[in-house]
Formats: sequence, C-alpha cells, structure tokens
Amino acid sequence: MRITGLALVPPPSAADLPRVTPELLASVLARYSRSNEGIHAILAKVDPADPDASIDRILKFVDYGHASIGGLTGGLAIALDDVSMWLAYKVFEIAQMADGQESSTRYITLAPSALPTPEALGVPADLAARWTAVMGRAFAAYQGEYDRLDALGTAEPHRVRVPADAKPAMVTRIRKNYALDRARYFIPFATRTNLALVQTSRMWAQTVKHLASLPQPEAQAAAELIRGELLKMSPRLMRHSQADASYQQQAAAELATSCRLGLERLSSAPLADETWVHVDRAVPPFLAEAQTVPEALSARVNRYGQQGTATRRMRVSFAWNNMAIAELRDLNRHRTGHRYTPLIQAGFYLPPEIAHADHQALLDEQLALTRELLARGSPAYVYTLLLGAQTPFEHCTQGDKFIYEAELRTGLGAHFRYAEHLSEALAGFFTQVPEARAWVVEGTAEPE
Repeated sequence: MRITGLALVPPPSAADLPRVTPELLASVLARYSRSNEGIHAILAKVDPADPDASIDRILKFVDYGHASIGGLTGGLAIALDDVSMWLAYKVFEIAQMADGQESSTRYITLAPSALPTPEALGVPADLAARWTAVMGRAFAAYQGEYDRLDALGTAEPHRVRVPADAKPAMVTRIRKNYALDRARYFIPFATRTNLALVQTSRMWAQTVKHLASLPQPEAQAAAELIRGELLKMSPRLMRHSQADASYQQQAAAELATSCRLGLERLSSAPLADETWVHVDRAVPPFLAEAQTVPEALSARVNRYGQQGTATRRMRVSFAWNNMAIAELRDLNRHRTGHRYTPLIQAGFYLPPEIAHADHQALLDEQLALTRELLARGSPAYVYTLLLGAQTPFEHCTQGDKFIYEAELRTGLGAHFRYAEHLSEALAGFFTQVPEARAWVVEGTAEPE
C-alpha cells in the first residue's frame, strides 16, 4: 500500500494570487468570517516568511469549531495505490463529499499478482493457504472466461453491439469491453486497485477517523499512512482524526449484523431481481409545492440540466436485493444521500454468456470459506467475496439526483447490468410518479 499527497498551489504565471497552504487558507478565512476588514487587510498581516506563526496567531485569536474550519482548507488530493477493492469501496462509502476516481475493471486486465498477502488482510493463519488457493482459482476462471468471450465476440460479431460508423480501434475496444464486463464477476474483492480522492481537511479527518475505527487491519494501516501524508499539508486539523469509540461501536454492530445476515442468506445460486422504490412527496402545509413534475423537467436538454423544485424536494429511496459487488463499486460512488449494504453474499450473479454450472466447484469452495469466516465473526470475510457476490443495497436521496443517476446508468456506454438495475428502479419510480415518464430519458446502455 502506498499513499501520496498532492499539494495544489497557484501556477507561477498567476503572480497576483497569494500562495497559501491549506491551513493558512483556513485560518485566514476563519478570521475573515469574524472581521469586517476585508480579505486583503487580513492577508497583509500574514508573514509569507513564517506562515506557521500567522496560522497559530489567527487560530489562537479566533474561536471556532474544528470541523467548520477544516472545511475551508480547499481540496487536498490523496492517491492510494495498491489498496484492496474492498478498501476502495469503503473509502468511497465513507467519503460522501469527495471527488474521486478508481481503476476500472473495464480497461485493465487483472492478474493474481494483484492480490495482497492474506496476512496483510487479517485472514486467519490457519485459513491463509486455503484463501490463496480459492483466490487463485477465481483468477483462473476470470482469465479463462475473458479469453473465451474475447474470441467469441470476434468470431460472432453480432453478439457485440457496435455502432455502424465505428472505426476499427473503437470496434476492438468495444469487443474487449464486452469480454471484460462479463468476466469480471470472478475477480476477488481483495484485488489491489488504485484510487484518488480530493476533499477538505474536515472530511479527510472524518474519513481517517472512520478508517482507524474499523476492525480490518488494512483499514487501520491506511488510516495511519493517510494521516501521515495529510500532516504535511494540514498538521493542526488532522489531530481530530484518531479512532473514536462511537465509530468503533457502530463498526462492531455492523459487522455483527453482516455476519448474522451472511450466514442466514449465504448462497452461490443466482438471486432473482427484486427492486424496491419509495417516493415521498410530502411538503409542509405552509410551503406547498407550486410546480408540477413536467415543469421541473421540461427545460433540460440533457441530464446535467437544472431540475425544478418539484423533483428537488422529492425524497426517493430505492434498493435492490441482488446488487453484485461489481456494480456496487460504482453505484456506491453516487455521493448524494445515504447508501447502505450489509455486504453479504445472498447469491452469485453471472451473465447469461457464462454457464453457472461450469464454475460450481469454485463457487462451492468460495462459499465454504466465506461461511467459515462469517461463523468466526471475522472481519476478513469481506476478502473471500468475488465481484459476482450479490448483496442488498439501498440508496436514499432526492428525486433530481435519482433521475440523474438513472439516466447516467442506462445511457450510452453504461454497463449492461447497471442498465438492468436502474431500468427496474425507474419502472418503480414511474409507477409512483407517472407524469415524469415523458421527461426522463431511459437509455439502452452499451456500446460505449
């Protein structure tokens, strides 16, 4: 695991812009909020040769809550190399106000060399060899199915939807994506990936505190490394990033729930689709909604257009009983509202192009290993899961954000399984908000 901080400063050509560290920026803006002097007068009191003294002087003078000041640091960029896909998923779940990116299974072919050691993940020593063997078999299935589907897409081009005017390079890429998108369900959730996030010191402190409070050794190690990197950029504000008893208690409760549900529902059989949608349009009687849903949506030219209050004030909760972790990794990154999953294996998804029976022996071994760790109450059970493991997943947000996600995840270039899930959610939404149907653009996904 490697953590790298990326500091942002004004370009050399912007000679008129003051150069400030994240904490100096936060302290100056804190002083600014408690003064009518104006920003230039406050900056004039900063000693460029000794910015730390200026920070200490201002922060000593100004009474503030550390969280509100931490949010004034601007975007602090951190790159996390060689962390497990599970840890990347967890960071995105925690850091709900961050902007970030993660390595994609659509463009990168993965190999067993991308697996961490079982010791680094906290896999019990007596199960380490067994875990390594199962993960190796999973990678072999992934590579075998990718090779087969890649050849199939070339030999039978009608299987892959390619635009009529596509150039040869695009045709090759789309056919490769066709194979990768379907083989990826065998990739272990423990596989190493890379991600980068940009967020304020306030949100970094909360993220690191949360990671430090989780039971997985990988999360705790990441917290230490991230904290060490952020101390270079925001040393005073990162003192609020240590493990916290309330976080630890909730993490323990969630692990217990996951182990209980995991044992009750553990299965390698495909789980049939079940989608739940709830729309709440209630408004206070003294502030009735004056706008109709068509009026809220009709002015848009694409999904990035502004929606009106009729959808922005609408609460939408939606959930699936069978979200494969492969899809969860991306849908979990929609930042608005709250997302929740017990992260269990209630079933195992494989696309129609892959015969479930051909891989039943592997899935049986993987299932037995997962059951053993769940029975022990071990937090390392998450590292036995493959991306095809199906888990319940819930997202609560507002109507405008749901519509954006549905249009994005069914639109051109979307993964075929995203489109299936969001189409089902849209059907439930239209049942409750039928007047939106004419104004929401449901796409047909692939090709990219």
